[in-house]
Amino acid sequence: MDEYRLNIIKKSNTEINRLQLLSVFFDDEVIYKIYLRSQVIHQLFVNNEELEIEKLDLFHLQFTDSVIELLKKIKKSNEKNVSLIYDEIDLNEELIDRMAGTVVDQKSFQQDKQKQSLKVNLSLRKLFSVLSDLSSEFPFSKNINVFSSKYAADFYFDLSTDQFAQLINFQNRQVYTNVYAIIEKKLMGKLCKYDFRTEFYIGLKSGEQVIEVYKFLETDDYYLFFPSRNLFLFCDLAILKDLDTSTNLSEKEKIVQELQYKNDKLKSNAAVLKTAIPHEVVNLLEDSYHKISDINFLNHLNNFDVQSNILKTMLKTDLF
Repeated sequence: MDEYRLNIIKKSNTEINRLQLLSVFFDDEVIYKIYLRSQVIHQLFVNNEELEIEKLDLFHLQFTDSVIELLKKIKKSNEKNVSLIYDEIDLNEELIDRMAGTVVDQKSFQQDKQKQSLKVNLSLRKLFSVLSDLSSEFPFSKNINVFSSKYAADFYFDLSTDQFAQLINFQNRQVYTNVYAIIEKKLMGKLCKYDFRTEFYIGLKSGEQVIEVYKFLETDDYYLFFPSRNLFLFCDLAILKDLDTSTNLSEKEKIVQELQYKNDKLKSNAAVLKTAIPHEVVNLLEDSYHKISDINFLNHLNNFDVQSNILKTMLKTDLF
């Protein structure tokens, strides 16, 4: 085999290898079929020295080169877009890491709810004793307001000012009052009946103002504690009917969760986008494959300029 022929076959083999790499990258059926068909054409010239080797060179020049350049352009464009997606993912991850260090976690909230319930129950028991004895003793447990100051921003639910006003509204004849606290008379009676056994239910906030809502363990009754006025009243949950209390995640935890979910979607999108091929290109490649699969393809190789020009025109588009 003369050197001229060997050089063309070697060059052809290089083209076939480039096409194979792209078929693996895109993992698309039509590209793989074009690669296999190109191999067949290549091998046809290798096994038949009587064939004009220039036709193999012309085949690659008119077809394979254009296909490879088109796929390389799509690959480069896809990788650029994927890179932008991963830049966004990295920024989200940084934000998640920063926020994770400041999130008041759910476990601590659950543990401190129990401690706060105990403090409030002990304070109410003490308040009953103070009111009964007409004592001037301070009834509240130490640091009873720390719970709200620690958790309100993350775990308390937002109320409108109107809802807030409705909850803390009362008539003077309805309550017991001393220098330290105000408590609804019927509420005190119910607390005594059920031995001050209540638990923290939810926290509410409106601006800087907060309310803690507690539930009786034995009944479906609720009362509120308004720390700013040391006020205790029955709580009408109907006022909160539009409030979504389905999650106890903190606001920061919700944001972290949303960012993690968003990143999962972005990663999934990136995996798809990395090997995406525009529909127009797929159709063009399908058409090209059918043309080079024609049994008389080699006989009409000189007339393949039209298909080659279509491929080259596609290279100049803004589809990718």
